[in-house]
Amino acid sequence: MAALAVVETPSGKDAIAEGLLGLLKPAVQQLDLHVHSVRESQVELREHIDNLATELCRINEHQKVVLDLDPYVKKLLNARRRVVLVNNILQNAQERLRRLNHNVAKETVRRKTMLETSGAFTPQSPSKP
Repeated sequence: MAALAVVETPSGKDAIAEGLLGLLKPAVQQLDLHVHSVRESQVELREHIDNLATELCRINEHQKVVLDLDPYVKKLLNARRRVVLVNNILQNAQERLRRLNHNVAKETVRRKTMLETSGAFTPQSPSKP
């Protein structure tokens, strides 16, 4: 059974960076999932608003009694515009999170490779104490 012996320890700065990377990566991934979920909800809401506005226009055209639904249609269209705006903001935030997550993963791999090539961890044979 092979054991690992630590030949040299990483600097305090590297240890802090590793710790931060370990903390950030799961948080970024979880946030990315939540943003994706909210974006899907926003798209669904926008579709419902479009359907409702279309239905209100159709009802307004077929009403025998004149009922002014235009203000309500305008409110729905304004709400739709805001939903699209929020969706664009979320899309930009998700893209930034994706890039951050990619950079965290890349930095983690780089640091692990650096530690392995620097000889920080060397296998110790079972026969040597």
